[in-house]
Amino acid sequence: MTYVQIGRYETGKSSPSADVLQKLAAALDTTTDFLMNGSNDEVVSAQLTDKELLTQFREVEKLDQKDKHLVKTFIDAFITKRKIQKLAV
Repeated sequence: MTYVQIGRYETGKSSPSADVLQKLAAALDTTTDFLMNGSNDEVVSAQLTDKELLTQFREVEKLDQKDKHLVKTFIDAFITKRKIQKLAV
């Protein structure tokens, strides 16, 4: 892909095909949804239907790294517990 073509995509003078879009997403380590829809926040909002949970996740993002790690550990422990309970049934 040439710099000229990338410039056309950026200025809206051209749109990539679905195949090119997938290759761009892979090269940039992102999703085609992000490339087409914008910010990760918009994509997450569209995928996460529990608005209260989305609000809580946004608050967790404001915490320091130590507290974020603690929240992630709690969530991981809860999910692991549920998986084990399902296996025991």
